Amino acid sequence: MSFLSYARPLRRAPMLLLAALLLSSFSAARAGDELSLASAVQLAVQRSQQLAAQGAAARAGRELAVAAAQLPDPVLKAGIDNLPATGPDRGSIGADFMTMRRIGLSQELVGADKRKLRAERYTQEALQAEAQQARQRADISRDTALAWLERHFAELAETLLARQREQTSQQSLAAQAAYRGGRGSQAEVLAAEVALLQADDRLAAARQRVRAATLMLGRWTGATAATAALAPPPAMERIPLDAAALDEELNQAPEIVALRRREDAAAAEVRLAQAERKSDWTVDVAWQQRGSAYSNMVSFGVSVPLQWDRARRQDRTLAARLAQADQAQAEREEAHRAHVAETRTLIEDWRSGQDRLRRYHDELLPRAAQNAEAVLAAYRGARATLADVLAARRNETDARLAALQLEADTARLWAQLNYILPPEGR
Repeated sequence: MSFLSYARPLRRAPMLLLAALLLSSFSAARAGDELSLASAVQLAVQRSQQLAAQGAAARAGRELAVAAAQLPDPVLKAGIDNLPATGPDRGSIGADFMTMRRIGLSQELVGADKRKLRAERYTQEALQAEAQQARQRADISRDTALAWLERHFAELAETLLARQREQTSQQSLAAQAAYRGGRGSQAEVLAAEVALLQADDRLAAARQRVRAATLMLGRWTGATAATAALAPPPAMERIPLDAAALDEELNQAPEIVALRRREDAAAAEVRLAQAERKSDWTVDVAWQQRGSAYSNMVSFGVSVPLQWDRARRQDRTLAARLAQADQAQAEREEAHRAHVAETRTLIEDWRSGQDRLRRYHDELLPRAAQNAEAVLAAYRGARATLADVLAARRNETDARLAALQLEADTARLWAQLNYILPPEGR
């Protein structure tokens, strides 16, 4: 072998290396454009106006808490007392010794404990808004994941049905060729054409499901991101929940935390109602100026509401707040029990789906493929009809679609379980 035989591969090596680098760069760029499930969830959370609204509600509650902790604004009072309305001094300010120009201040003295409780009420409202925000974040994450999975499995179904359509088209062409060559019947040609039309219809329906799933995903991520190619799905063999410790773990679920914040707010209302049974005093002070011939005066005094009917007013308000606190506690406990039961059911369904998927992939799908190949071999050996081949292919496709549907259902269960707890609780 001459030197030139070795030189040519050596000269081509830099070009091959450059091509490999360009190909890897192109693949990396394409991978960077893919929309993963985690990226879709993150994008949906960033775009959500629901979360922004709850954040504003939390800020409003904290601002109101600061205001509620202050004393009420003092009241400035000014006026003229005992101005003569008749007689020779009518309308005169300084002629009569009883006429006085008055200026004063009035201040309601709300106790520090009561002001603290009023501030606490608004603080609890802010905490409620934050809990609702966390709950909405979990709902958005779950719904976005479900929309992403819906498109992912719709595209897999479209690919599967497109493959079936291609196989059916080839069978139809083969049937036509056999008929023209005198080796087949017209009935086989018509059967193949009917099967092809059915495959076209199923493929059209699958493509419509892909379009609908893309639109639904766009509701969360925006239309531009929703049309990007999807990255491979994440691993779904594990869930961030321990069935044995579910009662304790679900105490951190956003839904239960929101109800617990509501319960705390109701307890704060009870404490405030108890404090409201104590009246607030008001202090008044005034400077009164009379005519130049008379001395000026100062007045001061206090006022306090008289709770004559406490049993039917303040006590009734307190009883109502206590009842509302009991209601909040009962609803939180009932919701926790229901949430635990529903989650246990989801876990069992998810585990069952995993087991069934293993049986599909280990037993059913291989046998369906073997059966289709066996019928095709028999057809080639003139021991089976084209109708048998089409039926076997359709049975194999139906089995794969059933497995795909089961995988999609199991993935949806995983998404529901994966986003029950907040990220910090997983």
